[in-house]
Amino acid sequence: MKVSIVIPVYNERATIELLLCRVQAVEMEKEIIVVDDGSTDGTCDFLEELVRSATEQTGGLTLPRTGTWLRTGNIRVLFQPRNRGKGAALRLGFQNATGNAVIVQDADLEYDPAEYPKLLDPVQRGVADVVFGSRFLGGPHRVMFFWHYVGNQFLTLLSNMLTNLNLSDVWTCYKVFRIEVLKNIKLQEDRFGFEAEVTAKVARGNWRLYEVPISYYGRTYAEGKKITWRDGLRGIWCTLRYNLIP
Repeated sequence: MKVSIVIPVYNERATIELLLCRVQAVEMEKEIIVVDDGSTDGTCDFLEELVRSATEQTGGLTLPRTGTWLRTGNIRVLFQPRNRGKGAALRLGFQNATGNAVIVQDADLEYDPAEYPKLLDPVQRGVADVVFGSRFLGGPHRVMFFWHYVGNQFLTLLSNMLTNLNLSDVWTCYKVFRIEVLKNIKLQEDRFGFEAEVTAKVARGNWRLYEVPISYYGRTYAEGKKITWRDGLRGIWCTLRYNLIP
């Protein structure tokens, strides 16, 4: 199985190098699609150097911050001209994916690429079309914000009530899709509302959905976390919108 790993990136210069090294270290047939969403912190410059390295067919690049040699031949970089949001970046990545399955990977090191085999297992065994990696099914996780947890549980409960699913973590980053699923779902949300939208449309399409436990290494706002209470309000709207209006 060839796997497309789609990585939306916005102002993640501090973590993108190490993240790409961790993704590349996972032994599987893969392509890595990085979508820069209008970064302004130097992320674009770094990604442009990756593009030059791949174009020149040098086989790789020594990363300036980590000093690690990174193979670049299977990395594609796409650039949004301005910041449009995670959902818009993912749509662009999905449109360019050529694998049999697609994994969504954030660039902030909160999720561990070493868990790809666990996420892909239900798809590879032919029992699942979509897999969510749940932070609340027993994997190790950094102890973080109580009210974020409450908000996540409320949004997940609201989604479950409307989809008739029993998910434990709708708003997880780690989502795996057979490519056929993405080809049959029309996505619209530009920002974090993607999570509610895609869950509603997977449920409506009666795709086989599994959850697996994952670890979670959350970060604080001082460390670069971006989601806010405004995204939570948008999440309520998107959950209602995409479940109640076909």
